[in-house]
Amino acid sequence: MFDKLQALEDRYEELSQKVSDPEVIADQNEWKKLVKAHADMEDVVHIFREYKKAQEEFEEAQQMLKETLDDDFRELVEIEIEELKEKLEEMNGELKILLLPKDPNDEKNVIVEIRAGTGGDEAGLFAGDLFKMYSRYAEKRGWRLEMLDAHFTDLGGFKEVIFLIEGKGAFSRLKFESGVHRVQRVPDTEGSGRIHTSAATVAVLPEAEEVEVDINPNDIRVDVFCASGHGGQSVNTTQSAVRITHLPSGLVVSCQDEKSQIKNKDKAMKVLRARLLEKYQQEQHGEVASVRKTMVGSGDRSERIRTYNFPQGRVTDHRIGLTLHKLEWILEGNIDEIIDALVTTDQAEKLKKVD
Repeated sequence: MFDKLQALEDRYEELSQKVSDPEVIADQNEWKKLVKAHADMEDVVHIFREYKKAQEEFEEAQQMLKETLDDDFRELVEIEIEELKEKLEEMNGELKILLLPKDPNDEKNVIVEIRAGTGGDEAGLFAGDLFKMYSRYAEKRGWRLEMLDAHFTDLGGFKEVIFLIEGKGAFSRLKFESGVHRVQRVPDTEGSGRIHTSAATVAVLPEAEEVEVDINPNDIRVDVFCASGHGGQSVNTTQSAVRITHLPSGLVVSCQDEKSQIKNKDKAMKVLRARLLEKYQQEQHGEVASVRKTMVGSGDRSERIRTYNFPQGRVTDHRIGLTLHKLEWILEGNIDEIIDALVTTDQAEKLKKVD
């Protein structure tokens, strides 16, 4: 591990010089690649340097312990040695995690798709609750949310809602949210007080750049139609809504959120690129899908991942057996505790495979 870390530090120093070289700066594409590579190494190199410094202090303290005869001073040195030992163990763990292969999508923006599942109107209302939860989470992290498409139910919930979240590391934080979210509660329309179980599916897709997914204009069919609102009523007499069909894959995307046909087409293309990227990546990794699965789950949309139980005020993530009695707090967008636990579990599983 330390040979790899030393090689990384050497490469970091080399890049530090290159990104300041006027000849390299003149080639902006190459310079941007080098700057990104340099930034990606910064955290691990910083901790490695701290580790080496602590290691030197540890060795010096051990040598000092051998040479001193003063009991009081020996006691101080022994305390310092124990503290340095703990520090080195902690940094060793951090370095192992930082050396794990990175998900190339982690720094990307995300496109989130929420769809009402089983449960009728109650499922639509729950889809709305999930949308609010992710909206508030994005707001707390200073991310920007942009609606791409929405289809409402008569009671004000969502049959389907698709939105873009732009922010550093958005995919790394939200990628484990894909799957079936289940809610257990007494609906407002239920007179007998009987608890209903409903569900909504969440799909979190990394936003795809145009260069990653090249879509041939001849491979798509674009249809335009009038947008509709709550309950399906017409809200626009002009044909501003757009439906794009990708003929080779059969994928269909529609968008009616904007009054402008051009803007709706642009948003629909964003969703189409994200879905195609996901499709291509699944096909590429299909043969090793079993290897890629961890305790956290595969991100399969059909996998039940979490239950929100209102009578007990609890949220349970079934993949890691985590239960929190903070339901209202979590629905207000305070989901970092769950996400941190999922990320930690995922890292632990990957470390087992490395070890």
